[in-house]
Amino acid sequence: MDFEHNQRTKDLLARVEDFMDKHIYPAEPVFAEQMEAFGDNRWQVPQIIEDLKEKAKAEGLWNMFLPDSELGFGLSNLEYAPLAEVMGRSGFASEVFNCSAPDTGNMEVIERYGTPAQKQQWLEPLLNGEIRSAFAMTEPAVASSDATNIETEIKRDGDEYVINGRKWWTSGIGDPRCKILILMGKTDTSAERHAQQSQILVPVDTPGITVERMLPVFGFDDAPHGHGEVSFKDVRVPAENIILGEGRGFEIAQGRLGPGRIHHCMRTIGVAERALEKMCQRLLSRVAFGKTVSEHSVWEQRVAEARTNIEMCRLLCLKAADMMDKVGNKIARAEIAMIKVAAPKMALQIIDDAIQAHGGGGVTTDFGLAKAYSGMRTLRIADGPDEVHNRTIARLEYGKHAQFKKRAAAE
Repeated sequence: MDFEHNQRTKDLLARVEDFMDKHIYPAEPVFAEQMEAFGDNRWQVPQIIEDLKEKAKAEGLWNMFLPDSELGFGLSNLEYAPLAEVMGRSGFASEVFNCSAPDTGNMEVIERYGTPAQKQQWLEPLLNGEIRSAFAMTEPAVASSDATNIETEIKRDGDEYVINGRKWWTSGIGDPRCKILILMGKTDTSAERHAQQSQILVPVDTPGITVERMLPVFGFDDAPHGHGEVSFKDVRVPAENIILGEGRGFEIAQGRLGPGRIHHCMRTIGVAERALEKMCQRLLSRVAFGKTVSEHSVWEQRVAEARTNIEMCRLLCLKAADMMDKVGNKIARAEIAMIKVAAPKMALQIIDDAIQAHGGGGVTTDFGLAKAYSGMRTLRIADGPDEVHNRTIARLEYGKHAQFKKRAAAE
């Protein structure tokens, strides 16, 4: 395995890093100020985001996530990884480059599985950054880590489908630019267990959709993006809004989740790097008990472990990306699962140490560490909890030693 970046990736990486230095980092306090100025009505888009999007688009740093060479950059997962890592260093950077979830996953679904009409109506404005989207799968009444439990009903009625159910953690629904949902529900409860599910496009302004509440994450509302609990009561959409066909929901989900999970992990490396930088800068600038805090041995150990763990996770992330490119998501499922578990846990430990280094300031909003911690802790649940990914890893590991199970059964 050769993880040396090719020249194209090096050039793009230099351009993205330059854009971050010139535009993104200086805009972070501006973003905070504009959000603060909204007061209680925080479900608005700060103008700085739209201004930065235009700059990124003008510089050709746009839709880099999309592998399709005509619509995106045609980058492999391995080529995209370092770019996503850099974008992950700032909470809103990915959106500026039109590379943020859940839009990336939704765009890939429509690009890969959508009809020409679906692409024209929804993919084109998403690719242009004119609208945003959300993905409605998780439900409050069932253990959604097992997606076969999902109960939302999608019932055919003539030329329409009628949707009834309740979703939550529908991320992005709070954004006023959110115009389309991809919803996962059941079209046939009598079918084989993994053929009951379907995915369907649901315009947000369809009658019967109600955002019941926005869910905070450790007290953060994540406005204007947000995470909503949404009810669907007799929601009618045209039959042609079904994606790929009835019973294909799991097939679509598997095609979506591999790239989505690895993108999260790539960005997580960037979050950890930023936290380590803040920790080192704080330790080197503060004096306690006659010497800089950095000179106390406990901090040398924590910083060294942070650097070691970042490098290990980065290599595992690159290995997973490389395998996805070369042998496909199914063969790489163990590596995808491993990095999905390892990266957020690694980042959480580093952020926790950085919070400790900042003392009381670390738990405020002043340094961005508390917000970063909330995001990384959520990631251990989002896109499948750690337990589900560990189950995959363990079963594949047991499979290497299947002869012992047979031997024990025979005895």
